[in-house]
Amino acid sequence: MRFPLALTVKIARHIVKHKLRGTPKFAMVLQLEPLHTCNLTCTGCGRIREYSTSLKDMVPLEQCLAAAKDCDAPMVSICGGEPLIYPKIEELVAGLREQGRIIYICTNGVFMRKKMREYLAVIFDKANPTHESYLSQLLAENLITEKEAEAIRNADAAAKAKTVIHPSKWHYWNVHVDGLEFTHDLIVEREGVFKECVAAIKMAKILGYQTATNTTVYKETDVQELEDMFKFLSSLNVDGHTISPGYDYDAAKKDMVKRLGKDPKDFFLTRDMTRKKFAKIEEWGRLFTIFGTPVYQEFLAGKRELTCTAWAIPTYNVKGWKAPCYLMTDGHYPTYGEMLGTVKWEKYGVVDGVARDSRCEHCMVHCGYDPSGALSNKPYDSWLNMKYNFGPRPTTYPASPELEKRAFNGVTIGRGHLAEAKAAIQSPAASARGAFSRKDDDHDHTSAPTNGGSCGSGDTSQRDDLLAKIKGNGTVTTKAE
Repeated sequence: MRFPLALTVKIARHIVKHKLRGTPKFAMVLQLEPLHTCNLTCTGCGRIREYSTSLKDMVPLEQCLAAAKDCDAPMVSICGGEPLIYPKIEELVAGLREQGRIIYICTNGVFMRKKMREYLAVIFDKANPTHESYLSQLLAENLITEKEAEAIRNADAAAKAKTVIHPSKWHYWNVHVDGLEFTHDLIVEREGVFKECVAAIKMAKILGYQTATNTTVYKETDVQELEDMFKFLSSLNVDGHTISPGYDYDAAKKDMVKRLGKDPKDFFLTRDMTRKKFAKIEEWGRLFTIFGTPVYQEFLAGKRELTCTAWAIPTYNVKGWKAPCYLMTDGHYPTYGEMLGTVKWEKYGVVDGVARDSRCEHCMVHCGYDPSGALSNKPYDSWLNMKYNFGPRPTTYPASPELEKRAFNGVTIGRGHLAEAKAAIQSPAASARGAFSRKDDDHDHTSAPTNGGSCGSGDTSQRDDLLAKIKGNGTVTTKAE
């Protein structure tokens, strides 16, 4: 099968149960945001600005679990912010599993290896040869250091007692990957993140975790690069992929204008652009394990229209139930039921190509339209979805040096997005605009990460400091790196 049988059956039962009951609206996936704090400042992410006054707030663990019970969605996507920063993330995952939920942790990947080292410390038994073989393989592939291996072998009582995230068929690491190295690091505004994501995925697969990726496609995203990205991720045995078009929702547009000084029209996709970018989505769905229904894939390719069902993927965060959808905010509600009954859903979305609300005009995002495909009452759509879900899993794409070379096309080969800025410091004549160009010109990178591929703390001080110096009078002095 394309997807695990137990997960597919659980979701199918949920849909059938509510259709037999005649439930008009019900939740399929809960987007749970326990916090909005993040270690990165990704271009196109509106959370930075929309919740700027509550970035330090967190939803208590008990409240998170109560929200999951409130909407009773079979799947919970823990997002944010960066959910691995949430102090009770392990307890949250454990609590959701006790409720019988399928769990996706939507992470930028930076803290994944740390969480998996903590898991190894808990389970490690010196008398078990399998555990030592894990460490040997991780060391051989430079996924842990000798010091980290010793810490795992000699973990103290406190480390052994820690609640950790175990591998499970009910749980996925869902790693944010927006392209190959140069593109991804540029979008997340931090060099070395792609390299860390790959290391985390490799470690997760060795330890038996299910691992998925999620990708947002923007105007400048190259279609061939997307295909190469899927091939590379397939060669790493990634279990599945979510892909969605970048949509110019208000919070993201404001962040782009005020924080980055960029025109959103140069970054986000219109509806027509989306259809062109996703012209090959059905072919990708046959070649790779793409999450999302084939009905939604046809919608992205421009072969059919769908009506938004945002109520099926509700969002709960520090302010309550966010409505009408994950990306637009017209209010927050204390309960899922109150949100369902209060929001005038007929005011939103696009019907037969006509936007009910101008803000919805270019939206084709999965959190609004993928459930539309899953919940379709048309017999042909039901057959199409069943054929897709129960069909054979696509063959793993073979790894090769050529494919890896195409994947690591950024900071790894001295072509990081800060390379021109650093060159500009050495050459005061260079302009700030040229230093931060998105063009694929050849340039050198003289200060690659030295911490095993980690992207550091996630703050932007390095970039901001460089920019400030470049905008100065040309007299620049720097400390030796």
